[in-house]
Amino acid sequence: MKDKQTMHLKVQELCDCYATTDPLQEMSSLEKDDDKDEAALKWLALAALHGINANAEKISIAQSKEGMVRVTAEYRKGILPNPGSEIGGKIIEAVRGITHVEGDKGKVPLALGIRDGSIEISIKMKRSEKGEKISLKFPR
Repeated sequence: MKDKQTMHLKVQELCDCYATTDPLQEMSSLEKDDDKDEAALKWLALAALHGINANAEKISIAQSKEGMVRVTAEYRKGILPNPGSEIGGKIIEAVRGITHVEGDKGKVPLALGIRDGSIEISIKMKRSEKGEKISLKFPR
């Protein structure tokens, strides 16, 4: 990541930029994006927007030690577009950079300003010998 101190602000700017788009459609094309660091931040913004729009309870991205990425959403069980291995790893790296969670486990709130409102998403991280998982939990 280029400038870790501004990743949170960049995600908020991307939320504002993509607020009127279809997040799932935008997520579907991210794997082809040349700038993987930027694509990871876009994915986080789009996941937050999708969670808000679809009344999601939780969105998770998990990456195995082998690099396989799985993305799930909990509302009425659904699977989101997969960002691919490279961007999936960058998403996890970006969330760790934004939240400053260094250990194998962590849970922190993430406040996002979106348009003229804001939302607090709970970020939960877990790392094990199988891989790493980041979950975005949305308020009810």
